[in-house]
Amino acid sequence: MTLGGDPYRQIGGVREPDPTLGKNLGRQARAEPVPASKTEPVPSGPLPAEHREPEHHARPRRQRVVLSGPKQSNALRARVELEEQTSWGELLIKDLVKAQLRTGVLLGLLVVVLLGALPLAFFLSPGFAGLRVIGVPVAWLLLGVAPFPLLLGVGLWYNRLAERHERAFVDMIEN
Repeated sequence: MTLGGDPYRQIGGVREPDPTLGKNLGRQARAEPVPASKTEPVPSGPLPAEHREPEHHARPRRQRVVLSGPKQSNALRARVELEEQTSWGELLIKDLVKAQLRTGVLLGLLVVVLLGALPLAFFLSPGFAGLRVIGVPVAWLLLGVAPFPLLLGVGLWYNRLAERHERAFVDMIEN
């Protein structure tokens, strides 16, 4: 497959030169008549056969010349800083760890407050502690069954927030 004006072809992932490169296929060297002076008129009328252009003259393909590569962004610098574990790379990692830790501690406090409030509620309200649902005390249901869905939900929430922090970190590194 020839890529728009590119003299190379892509074959199996390896660039190979055009097989017609450097071969004189159908082109003949032509000499253009040059007037001897500016005052000498250019001959008009049909040119002799040796000076005419071939009828099926193909224009040479354009080649794109690139003098420099793409500009380096901060993404490359940040990756190098992280790989070499420089002080700036360590600072980036510490910021990510701090964000993850802050999220974990806040959600942990939420669980402790919710689960710690149940025994306090039973102590302050003895009528609430004596309630029964289908013959089972409500206190047993709230302390023995309710924590598991709560912990599962908080764990999923933490996972979602942690992935959001990591995506933000990667976006910051790549941009």
